[in-house]
Amino acid sequence: MIHAHEKFNRIQDPENKIEKDEPVFLLRAKDKLAPDTLRFWANTLSISGNNKLADEIRNHAKNMEDWQEKNGCKLPD
Repeated sequence: MIHAHEKFNRIQDPENKIEKDEPVFLLRAKDKLAPDTLRFWANTLSISGNNKLADEIRNHAKNMEDWQEKNGCKLPD
């Protein structure tokens, strides 16, 4: 698993479902842009026909916003 930034290398895949050379990207609720990014991805997924997963991702975006309201957020650094 290859992360976009080395500071995320501590994030592991204990079940080895991700290939060692597969790039991955992590979004945190602390990231102000994360909820809108998830909604964009969900909308694109919905166009492809997977509405169930798209709805789950939209719900996750809402959970991120709720977390942000309680804990704050910032632009990524």
